[in-house]
Amino acid sequence: MSTRWYPLYQKGGPQLRVFLPNFWMKLVRPPHAQPSNVVVFSCSMEMTKYDIKNYMEKIYNIKCADVRTRIHMPKTRREPTQGYVIKDDDIKYAYITLMKGEEFQFPDLFENIENKEHEDHEKALKQAKEGYQEFLNKNKDRQNMPGWFTV
Repeated sequence: MSTRWYPLYQKGGPQLRVFLPNFWMKLVRPPHAQPSNVVVFSCSMEMTKYDIKNYMEKIYNIKCADVRTRIHMPKTRREPTQGYVIKDDDIKYAYITLMKGEEFQFPDLFENIENKEHEDHEKALKQAKEGYQEFLNKNKDRQNMPGWFTV
């Protein structure tokens, strides 16, 4: 299924129609403990189990032993001012079981953050605070400026 439309006639050439599916998959951290060979993805609602299996095998060269899907229906809530009911979009989760002997470890993206980056942020914040304080001190006698107080 595609939402990309192409013109029926192309000047000077044959009619070219390319239909690309609007499929996407996003790796998510599972909310509950899973076996080491199970990977959880959030995927497009239009994808079937067969689409998911083919997607993983053809694009990522990952052999899937089993694919299970579930559709998560979010909670409904009432809009505070108007009072109508709001429901967020449903989410389809795919639980992919890898072949026997394969394991998946969820990547830890922020394990090697250096203290140097943290120190740089602290230094920049300190400079910004000092600059603001200088601005307040310079303009403390001017009316309608920050730091001007009537006593």
